[in-house]
Amino acid sequence: MPFGYASPEQIMRDKADYARKGIARGRSVVVLQYVDGILFVAPNPSRALHKISEIYDRIGFAAVGRYNEFEELRLGGIRYADINGYTYDRSDVTGRGLANLYASNLGRIFTESIKSLEVEVVVAEVGETADGDAIYRLTFDGSVFDEHGFAAMGGQAEAVATRLKERYRESMSLADALEVALTALTEPGGERPPVAQLEVAVLDRNREHRKFLRLTGARLERLLAQTSTPSAPPTPSTDTPLTAAPPTPSTDTPLTAAPPSEGTPPPTAPDGDVDDGSSPL
Repeated sequence: MPFGYASPEQIMRDKADYARKGIARGRSVVVLQYVDGILFVAPNPSRALHKISEIYDRIGFAAVGRYNEFEELRLGGIRYADINGYTYDRSDVTGRGLANLYASNLGRIFTESIKSLEVEVVVAEVGETADGDAIYRLTFDGSVFDEHGFAAMGGQAEAVATRLKERYRESMSLADALEVALTALTEPGGERPPVAQLEVAVLDRNREHRKFLRLTGARLERLLAQTSTPSAPPTPSTDTPLTAAPPTPSTDTPLTAAPPSEGTPPPTAPDGDVDDGSSPL
């Protein structure tokens, strides 16, 4: 056996482990359906590098991992959509066709290249109705998953997906869907990212022509304000008096103790430790 030999199984396993570690270092992205379309939410402190973008009229793109690698995929998808839409018809450009293109490229790079791409991608397409919506999640090796309702990728994807599954419900409003997404992206007991570090976009089926809309600034702040409802102050109970009544002196016991009689020893403290004020409450 030649020196330095490694079996194909070991090579593929090493590539997969390498890609998973790189993807896990990124921040998670959540994609989920709401009553009027599909919502994308991602913590992103950068204002120049986007993790969520538009591909075509009804198709959105989200990715995690190395920016330079998934940016090449995004540009390739735009070229594919433009050429097919111009050559045939705009309705011929679909999310399924784009997902198949990405799957082919990712699978070929994973098997033929020394280094696999450290990316995970979601291609989402909004339909005329909720039944026509589609969410495709693609992994670094070209595998395609047809997600229903929501998808999570990058970072602690399994934990985020579990929290999404617990809170997601069909036909949510946009504000409720945003609340569910932010709750899933926030670790239990942690703080939510500020508005300036959130990247939020939607595919809104009610918009004309281009369905993609990026939510920023005052529009996003108003939407976030709808998700937080202040709690009502506690109402005092009518059964309990607001102030305690003063103690009523007993008629059976005199208000002043009688002086000790002659020959009676002075009173002593009860048995036990003496409280000198140093013990904790």
